[in-house]
Parts: sequence; structure tokens; C-alpha cells
Amino acid sequence: MNVENYFINAMSRKNSPIGDDGAVIGEWIYSKDIFFQNVHFKRTWLTAYQIGYKAMIINISDAIAMNAQPLYALVGAAMPKSMSLHEMDELARGMRACAAEFGIEIIGGDTIANSKLDLSVTIISKSTHPLLRTGLKGGDKIAYTGKIGESLRHLRYLMAGGRVHTNSRFVRPVLRRSFITKARTHLRCGMDISDGLFSDMGKLCAANRMGVSWNKRFPKQLACSGEEYEMLVAFSSTKIKALKRVCQQTRTPLTIVATARRGKFINRCKAHHF
Repeated sequence: MNVENYFINAMSRKNSPIGDDGAVIGEWIYSKDIFFQNVHFKRTWLTAYQIGYKAMIINISDAIAMNAQPLYALVGAAMPKSMSLHEMDELARGMRACAAEFGIEIIGGDTIANSKLDLSVTIISKSTHPLLRTGLKGGDKIAYTGKIGESLRHLRYLMAGGRVHTNSRFVRPVLRRSFITKARTHLRCGMDISDGLFSDMGKLCAANRMGVSWNKRFPKQLACSGEEYEMLVAFSSTKIKALKRVCQQTRTPLTIVATARRGKFINRCKAHHF
């Protein structure tokens, strides 16, 4: 059982906005992710600046994935007393730097003392044509952008006591903003890959009550790699040429991996958060 999905579903009601990367209320989209020490990162792996930057960008990813313009952020920070003022400054500087890259204003939040460093960010964005998880049809092609697998590989380096480059996808995810903006009219549905290809394919299939036929076999290390923050998108086969043009314009690799069909998808990856 996916405990995370179970709890989210327990909070939702019929016709609830819960279920996409963010909740759509009119033209406004609200999204939140938490970034907890010893669950998502260890403080020995990342500098305070990198922790702040990543906490912000993984939340911005939800807005970008929905073809939304992120505008405002609310930040919650639970910090240990052992954090120095310099580390606090660097944490805030990382958040501000990431927010500034996407034109986001940090408008408030809350702080509290804690035994470890835990961060929560709410992003408020706007979209007139949001990309949702629903809309998949039988015969549609499903693809992902970029490359996947690097985040898990680098996480394993870190867990073994190694180091990774500052531009590693685990440290500094790259979002596909330009691609989503230009490709939106050609896409049926989509979402970001935050929990791994198999896990997020399962969410996409569940939202549409569909299954898939895979184009090829994927090793678990590749398909279960979370925190990639690439895009998983679906589209009619008639849109392939148009999407190839968008990929060339935005320099975005796109790999078609499956075709939607009737059935049920079973995720073989372990849950990342429970």
C-alpha cells in the first residue's frame, strides 16, 4: 500500500482539487512540498545554501509541471539550536536566489525550534491553461524529458560517504519550464517525476484509470530513481512531429516509453517517504 496516497485520499472529498501537482482554484494554483533532514537529505551532504535552494526549487517544480507562473511563496522552517547565524543566512540566501530566478516573491511564513532542520514551502501560482494529470486516452504516447537515473546514483554516492558535483541533479534539479510552456497545446496531461518513473507513471495511470504497454524494459535503478524533476507527459501520436520541433527549439531530449491502454498499472518500486 502507498501510505502517502492513502493519507492524501483520506483528506480529500468527491470533486476535490486534491490529486494534481497542485490544487487548482480558478486560475490560481496552490502547491506544497516538505523537505526534511534525514528523510530527504543529510546536512553533511549539502551546504545550507544548497539546502535552501533545493527546498525552494522542488516546490517550484510543481508549478512549472502544471504550466503555471509561480508568483508567491510561503516558507516554514523548523531549525535546530545548533544552527549558526551564518548557516541561517546561507539557508535564506539559497531560498531567495532560487525564488528570484523564477520571479517569485517570498511573502511570509513561520519558524520554530526543532531537533533537526525541516522545511516546508507553499507556492502560489497562476495559469490560464494548466497541465493536469487527467486527460489520458487509449493509444496516447507517454514520454519523459531529459535523462533519468542520475539522482538515485548520486544519492547512493552520498550514502556511501562520497561527494557529488554542485551541479548534480540531486543537488540542483533542472526544470523544463520552456518546454512545458511551448508544448502545452500538444499535451494531453503530465506531471513532474519526483518519486521515480514507475511511481509517477502509477499516479498518472490511476488518475485516468488506465494501464500502459511499455516500449522496453527498464532496470529498477533507472525507473525507481526519485527526485529527478524531469517531466512525464502524454500526447496523441499525431502530435509527435510538433513536439519534436518544440524539443529542438528548447533543447529538450524526449524519450517515448509507453502507450496508454486499458488495464491497471502496478508500481514495483518501494515508497520513498514511508
